[in-house]
Amino acid sequence: MSSYSITGRCLCNKVRYVITGHLGIFQYCHCSRCRKFTGSAFAANLLVAPADFQWLSGEEWLGRYEVDEARHFATSFCKNCGSSLPWLGKSGKAVVIPAGSLDDDPQIRPSQNIFCGSRAIWYEEPSTLPEYDELPPKPQ
Repeated sequence: MSSYSITGRCLCNKVRYVITGHLGIFQYCHCSRCRKFTGSAFAANLLVAPADFQWLSGEEWLGRYEVDEARHFATSFCKNCGSSLPWLGKSGKAVVIPAGSLDDDPQIRPSQNIFCGSRAIWYEEPSTLPEYDELPPKPQ
């Protein structure tokens, strides 16, 4: 596990943050809420201590949504570009960092998949699919 400084931001650069200290867990979450929020098969999230997280700019552009019946889940996003951004869990014990919002390699890798019982029925392991460095060639 790493202990250093790494920054992140939204797509339009209005909101920026920094993590300084220990990067905790890096995991893929397959729950239906994470799928809805990301629009993808799963969310790639890091969990860090609130003391290791700080907003650098653009807090006024942050939006937050909480699901009333959820114990931990919430979301945060840029009100300008819609990018998924870090959010403080309802317990206040962890900040959830969407890995795609980081500016650089966090130097840790995902260690687990969670809520696999909720995995999308259409999900396919990425390693089983063809790979292209750019857009694939057009079908003939």
